Amino acid sequence: MTKPYRVVQWSTGNVGRNAIAGIAARPDLELVGLWVSDPAKVGRDAGELAGLGRELGVAASGDADELLALRPDCVVYTAMADDRIPEAIEDLRRILRAGVNVVSSSPVFLQFPDGVVPDEVSGPVRDAAAEGGASLWVNGVDPGFANDWLPLVLTGVCERIDEVRCLEILDYSTYDNAKVLFDIMGFGKPVTETPMLLQPGVLTLAWGSVVRQLAAGLDVELDAVEESYERLPAPETFDVSSGTIDEGAAAALRFEVRGMRGGRPVCVLEHVTRLRPDLGPDWPQPAGQGCYRVQVSGEPNYTLDLRLLGEDGDHNTAGLKATAMRLVNAVPAVVEAPAGLLTGLDLPLITGRGLVRP
Repeated sequence: MTKPYRVVQWSTGNVGRNAIAGIAARPDLELVGLWVSDPAKVGRDAGELAGLGRELGVAASGDADELLALRPDCVVYTAMADDRIPEAIEDLRRILRAGVNVVSSSPVFLQFPDGVVPDEVSGPVRDAAAEGGASLWVNGVDPGFANDWLPLVLTGVCERIDEVRCLEILDYSTYDNAKVLFDIMGFGKPVTETPMLLQPGVLTLAWGSVVRQLAAGLDVELDAVEESYERLPAPETFDVSSGTIDEGAAAALRFEVRGMRGGRPVCVLEHVTRLRPDLGPDWPQPAGQGCYRVQVSGEPNYTLDLRLLGEDGDHNTAGLKATAMRLVNAVPAVVEAPAGLLTGLDLPLITGRGLVRP
């Protein structure tokens, strides 16, 4: 076996803990460092922080310079960025300038920034990558695998394509992240209030990269990107993992980001998010507990459901792990790729190489 790639994990949140487990599972990766923002976690073992039930021999650090001085091959960056985009971008630029490759779950618009954000946002990231001779790849499961490679593979058996629609249909009641659920998505808040996610242009900022990348993969030039949403109130008060949803507060959300060509949608990202399965009965329903769905309209018509379920029986656990492993499994390919800001269209096929147990 060749020498393993040396990896630093950046954060130990919902995705970060799963990334640590994933790094430990791959024989071609070696965890050499762990960054944490919480001083109470400094000095604790990565295996303990990831809940693995064993130590990995890597102590958490709050000193970024110390970790970059290790000269790792790659950083797996999973720090929350939704409410700290400028800070996250500066983190990524700092790592890239140090000559270290990065796979990251955020900021999501860097998955495919062209046409989504102005050059003054993505340009400094590209400049940092060029300066350090390193690569950055931003991905996950959504935005990510469920709406880049999964639909593009399906289009490879088409004669004609009228529309490609990628859906996330999930119950978020077991997703334990109050900041995302309440503050960003607006669940549990009055439906008359517009949360951060639904402010004009934010949906397109977050998922415009999806429809733009699909269009690029299909060689389609979009005329415009449009967005819309619908919300439903709670019929009564009930509890979810992140807190309490009062009667009348927002409890279900459906939105679309549509890539338009010739006055009609050709690449569409749709989310159907419920906090109870009985809400929005006329909205698209999941396969199993929850799924990512690809619908290709044309000749022929295709529907592909990706059902997800964690070992603990929870689909949200599976979603977090899918995001982490999309990044971790791509580390070798990103390290070997030319320097720059990469997209899903730039990488070779990434498999679970080395993950089958004897």
